Amino acid sequence: MYPEHLVAPMRQELVEAGFEELRTPEEVEAFLDREGVLFIVINSVCGCAAASARPAAIMALAQSPYKPDHIATVFAGVDIEATKKVREYLLPYPPSSPSMALLKNRQLLHMIERHEIEGVPAEILAQRLTQLFEQYCKKD
Repeated sequence: MYPEHLVAPMRQELVEAGFEELRTPEEVEAFLDREGVLFIVINSVCGCAAASARPAAIMALAQSPYKPDHIATVFAGVDIEATKKVREYLLPYPPSSPSMALLKNRQLLHMIERHEIEGVPAEILAQRLTQLFEQYCKKD
């Protein structure tokens, strides 16, 4: 587990962008009960979270005309039980952080794993997220 003072700025980056922070399994369950499309970012202390994942998630939400109904984040390596609970809904994908997922009715719609984030410029990843938001969040 990482010390809170170390991860606080990394948490704050997504929280300031409007992400709800899920720190317990109960908070995860309550979030997953919500109606509509849910976007969850599994945050991490690694460089690809700082360089790509967090900035891309924030950019995509800012630039996309289509948005998930609810957005949240859990922090791998810190909020262990909350992250474990989220990952139950991301099967058959193995644990991966950072990662991002779109869900609806507790069903996984799309998963972006670490290997799809690592080394990808934030702008490119944001474009991909924007396309996914259009695909899954566009209201007919």
